[in-house]
Order: sequence, then structure tokens, then C-alpha cells
Amino acid sequence: MPYRIAGKYLASCDCSLVCACPYDGPPTGRDGQCHGLALFDISQGNLDDTNLSGVRWALYNLFPSNMSSGSWKVGIVVDTGASDGQAQAVERIVSGQEGGPFGDFVPLIGEYLGMDRAAISMSDKGGSVGGIGEFTWEPFIGPDGSETTVSKAMFGFAPMFTIGRSSGHYTSKTGETDAVYGESASYEFSTEMGPDVVHPRA
Repeated sequence: MPYRIAGKYLASCDCSLVCACPYDGPPTGRDGQCHGLALFDISQGNLDDTNLSGVRWALYNLFPSNMSSGSWKVGIVVDTGASDGQAQAVERIVSGQEGGPFGDFVPLIGEYLGMDRAAISMSDKGGSVGGIGEFTWEPFIGPDGSETTVSKAMFGFAPMFTIGRSSGHYTSKTGETDAVYGESASYEFSTEMGPDVVHPRA
């Protein structure tokens, strides 16, 4: 079934600044892996006839090596404000069952940890997931006062995203994490997007 979701995301991980995942480098987290948590707000979206506008969801991850090596561990959380039908639709999209950019990365997932429900909050300065934790976010600022961005990365949630510092602590099914690196951007995913358009990561 066709889908489209668009909105804004905030992501953090424990990699040293700057995270190596966008250029498929080896993770620089505390144990040589990348532990992350990304929050997504869907401002507009649907899966077939299920309206997903206003739904928030989170993706947590463990990348044991560079992204293309696979063996990812990932799980998702859908906000308690979403209906059961909306939560199921988000899970079908993000787990790759509906194809599109998420479907392209199913072969890289070694263990899918399922979907949980919890309250999710999100702002321009950070966010939280009930039962997991929270993090703050601050972009790097260049000498001209503009935010520092990365574009055309090998792996990313958007063609261009702002990078910066993150702080906080969260505990998911992949373990405990102290946030260090952060990024944010507007995103859009759909069934029409192929692997050359956007590469999801967290």
C-alpha cells in the first residue's frame, strides 16, 4: 500500500562529535558502537487510508559497526496519543513491510526489537520517550551565525541535516546511553523513494 510521512526529526547518539554513521565510518560510541534514539513528528502523512498526521514515534538503535556492515538492532515506540490503527501503520512502514526507503534497509537489520507504546514529547530543543529517557539538542553555529549542516551523506534521514551537541540519558532494549551527538532536519519518506533518495539512520 502507498504511504507518505513528512515532518521533523531530532536524533541523538553516543558517538563522539561528529558521528561517523553518515559517511559509513566505524562508530565512535563508548564501546565502539553507535547507540541512538531518534524522535519523529509526522506533520502530514498516511498509509493508504490511515491518516498519520499528528503522530509521534521514536526509533532506537544499536549499530555494532559501520552502517553497511549490517547486524543492526532497532526498535520503535509510538506515542500513546496515536490510535491502535495508527500505531500499526507506523510499525508497518518503519519495519520495512510497506517498502520504500525503510524496506531497502531490512537486509541490514539483524534484530528487530518490536514496537512499544509510550508518551513522546518533542521540541526544537530536545525530547523524551516515556520509560526510555530524554535528551536535549543544540546545533553547532558557524562563524557567520548559521547552523552547521551535512548534505548528501551516504546515510541520513534527510538529504541535508543540521548537526550539533546532544546531552541526556536513555535506556532502551539496546542498553544505556549518554547522548553526545545530535542532528535535526525536516524529512519526507514515501513508497516512491528509492535507496538513492534517502537512507534512514538513527
